[in-house]
Amino acid sequence: MAGRPYTSLLLLLSLLLLVTLSPVAEAYTKLRPQDCKPKCTYRCSATSHKKPCKFFCEKCCAKCLCVPPGTYGHKQVCPCYNNWKTQEGKPKCP
Repeated sequence: MAGRPYTSLLLLLSLLLLVTLSPVAEAYTKLRPQDCKPKCTYRCSATSHKKPCKFFCEKCCAKCLCVPPGTYGHKQVCPCYNNWKTQEGKPKCP
């Protein structure tokens, strides 16, 4: 019986954390088409293949209205961006 208050407290804290962090994910998923170019410029800033990176990033952003944070990885934040594949089954979006 003693574990029950802790379970409820843990559940409440988890819910508060989820509500607090949800605007962070929304910032990457609710882009307008005009927001794509600057987001992709930053996304592709660390690669040596900037031109193709920006081309595909902007194409993906136009379709998905989302660009993952950072210059690499974090694609799980944008499921559409993450799941779009080439005909060979490779990721289309950088």
